[in-house]
Amino acid sequence: MGAIADAIVDYAQPLLDKTDGSLEQVNKAFALSQMCWNLALLPEEARGESLAKMRPTLTMDDDEFDTFRRTVVIPMIRRHEEMFPSMHHLDSTEPSEAANTPLTRLISSVRTKKYPGTGRNEPCPCGSGKKYKKCCGASESVLKA
Repeated sequence: MGAIADAIVDYAQPLLDKTDGSLEQVNKAFALSQMCWNLALLPEEARGESLAKMRPTLTMDDDEFDTFRRTVVIPMIRRHEEMFPSMHHLDSTEPSEAANTPLTRLISSVRTKKYPGTGRNEPCPCGSGKKYKKCCGASESVLKA
């Protein structure tokens, strides 16, 4: 997986750990983590309203919903704030501060050459059977353009 996918899986890990490993439960864990990710990106004062709009689709009674909010949503939002602090300071206008954030380093690592020293027309080292330029090297040409 790429660095961004790894970060998303790391973020979702507490929810993934609670599954039995079935595809249905893993998909549900990822859906819940995506919901919490999106809530975390909202200003704090807008989160409650957004969660309230989602509530009918969750089909929970008041007690279940309150427990879900306390045990899943709030901890996952706090986890997002800890793992991706730069995403919660988007109003900052100082580029030097943003240039050294974990998110910037994460994106930068995606842009590095996956298999250094591999020629464009050689078979891709990932084992796909394609030429490097048509496989793992393809993203490099997009980034250079």
